[in-house]
Amino acid sequence: MEFSLASDNFSKIHPEVLAAIAEANIGHATAYGKDPWTEKSNVLFKKTFGDQAESFLVFNGTAANVTSIKHLLSPWQAVICPQSAHIWTDECGAPQANTGCSLLSIQSKNGKITPDQCEAFFHGKGNQHHVQPAMLSITQSTELGTVYSIGELKELSYFAQKNKLLFHMDGARLSNAAASLKTSLKALTTDIGVDVLSFGGTKNGLMGVEAVVFLKQGLSENFQYVRKQQMQLSSKMRFLSAQMIALLEKDLWLRNATHSNSMAKLLEAHLRKDFPQLPILHPVQANAVFVQFPSTEMLLKLQKKSFFWIWDETKAVARFMTSWDTEAVFIEEFIQELKNHVL
Repeated sequence: MEFSLASDNFSKIHPEVLAAIAEANIGHATAYGKDPWTEKSNVLFKKTFGDQAESFLVFNGTAANVTSIKHLLSPWQAVICPQSAHIWTDECGAPQANTGCSLLSIQSKNGKITPDQCEAFFHGKGNQHHVQPAMLSITQSTELGTVYSIGELKELSYFAQKNKLLFHMDGARLSNAAASLKTSLKALTTDIGVDVLSFGGTKNGLMGVEAVVFLKQGLSENFQYVRKQQMQLSSKMRFLSAQMIALLEKDLWLRNATHSNSMAKLLEAHLRKDFPQLPILHPVQANAVFVQFPSTEMLLKLQKKSFFWIWDETKAVARFMTSWDTEAVFIEEFIQELKNHVL
């Protein structure tokens, strides 16, 4: 498969990341994170998110989300999240199965929720018959390719603090959000009061590593045992850490995300110009474009030429996702393919 708009998980590993892995592949190094690369990775996370940040590398985003919840909550507590959230739709019940906690989902608009929507879950506060909301979890950028503004984040943070909720951010595509808003990673997390972050690398050019980042002092205490018990402690940690160093040290995270976002905007521009009859369902603010087609049959035919995911078969909605390695010529070829099937 030479090219696809299916997912940024389909993309290649960035050459700078491969080079970093190769550079780490010399001689022996102490296992389980007691190595110079992991030490440097930890320093870079502090430089990026603040001196209080404590980072722990894991293998994938589901693990980052699940271990965060398991560490911070008890089984009788619950997480408020959008219905579009990855923890609700795409983790096969892993949060519930591994933490015992309930998820309280909210119908979101363009993937985003508001404090007013969360209020309804507090009717059973203090009632032993009801799970107790203890965490608010959002995704930035959202699963629908939209981005919470700084103002929206501050409102949610204030709501969480007022109601004594921990504030969790699924940042699998946080880099895309920061690039979209032209701001720092810290401004979208630490500075607005996020407690714990799942920081994504795999979707932004890494081979396969994410990070759990605790952004307030004291929250990370004993997390190392949770990570080990949940089978997320890498023995050859240096190769995970080397990837994060490559991502953070010279702003590769920003370069990759900026390009990915720009390719989504290019696709949007072509669609609006050449296919005004095809509705684009959500604002294109990161690296995803959701388009409604006349029929699912049309999507199935188009899939055979260039694979992508059908987001909603009943409504014939396609999700097109760009990546750090998407090229403009690929977008143009895809638009020509669309013309062959739609016009």
